[in-house]
Amino acid sequence: MVLEFSSNWQDWLCDPYAVLGIPVTADPQRIMKRYRTVAKVLHPDRYGLADPVTRDWVTQVLARIVNPAYGKIKDDLGQREILALVRLQALKNLKDGVPVHSDIARSLKQQAVQNTEIFYEQQVSRIADEMYSVPAELEGRIQSLLELNAVYLQIKQGEQQPLRQRRTGLMSSPPAPNPAARPAAGTNANNGPLSSGLASPHHYAQRHYDRAKHYAQNADWKDALQELKDAIRLDPNCSNYHALMGFIYLKQEQMGMARVYFKQALKLNPDDKLAKRFSQYLPKPVASEPSVPEAKRGLFGRFRRR
Repeated sequence: MVLEFSSNWQDWLCDPYAVLGIPVTADPQRIMKRYRTVAKVLHPDRYGLADPVTRDWVTQVLARIVNPAYGKIKDDLGQREILALVRLQALKNLKDGVPVHSDIARSLKQQAVQNTEIFYEQQVSRIADEMYSVPAELEGRIQSLLELNAVYLQIKQGEQQPLRQRRTGLMSSPPAPNPAARPAAGTNANNGPLSSGLASPHHYAQRHYDRAKHYAQNADWKDALQELKDAIRLDPNCSNYHALMGFIYLKQEQMGMARVYFKQALKLNPDDKLAKRFSQYLPKPVASEPSVPEAKRGLFGRFRRR
C-alpha cells in the first residue's frame, strides 16, 4: 500500500485539537497527556521493522502535523488564541451555510441540550481512538473531528455559554476496537455508532462523583467542587452529590454554602449518612432580634441607639 501525505495538512493545523484528537474543552495538562500518547504511537522505534514508505510517513506526520499542532495549544495563551480563531471559523461556516458532511457532526446537532457535552466528548474519544495507528484512516478521522469541533462551537455560541476547560473527559476512553472486526450495519468505520450506545446522564454523573471523591481525598477542593457541579448538572436528584458538596464547603469553612447543600441532600434522602453526620458541625443560625417600633422605644431607646 502506498501512503501519501495529504496536501491538506496545512489546513488541518488551523484546528490543532482535531489534529491531536482532543476536545476543544481540554486544559493544557490533558492536552500534554494526549500529545505524549500520540508521540508514543508514532515513535520511530515502533516502526523499526516497517517498510520504508510507512516509516517515512510516520516521520512526516510527527514532524509536520503532530508537533506543530501541540506547539500551538500547549499553554493557556496559545489555547486562547487558537480557540478564538477556531470559533470564528466555525461561526463563519455557519453564516456562509457551509454544509456538514460528517454523519457524526450532524448527529451532534440533533442532540438534546443536556446530552451535548456527553455526546461530543464520547464521539471525540471514539474518533481519536487508534487515530494514528491506522494510517489509511487518519485523514478521514481528522476531517470528522474538524466538523465535529465546528458544530460543537456553533452550539455553544448559540447557548451563549463560555467554554470551561476540563482536566478530564466526561467518561473514560472506550475500549480499543478490534482492527480485524468489520463495522456493523448502521455504523461508521471511523466514528463508531452514530447514536446508539450513548450512556445515560446518570452514568456520567457517577463518573464525575467518583473523580470528585478522589480529589477530595487529596484535599483538591477546587477540582472536587467542579466535578460535583458537573455531576449535579447531569443528575440533580442524587443526595450523595449534594452531601459531598456540603462536606467540601464545610472543609473550606463556607458554612452558608455547606448548609444549603446538606439541607438539599437531606431533603432528597433524610437518611444520607454524610449529610447527617457533618451537618451537626455547622453553627446554629443566628436568630435576628425582633425589631421594636420606634414609637415604643421611648426616650431611653433613642439614647441606646447612639
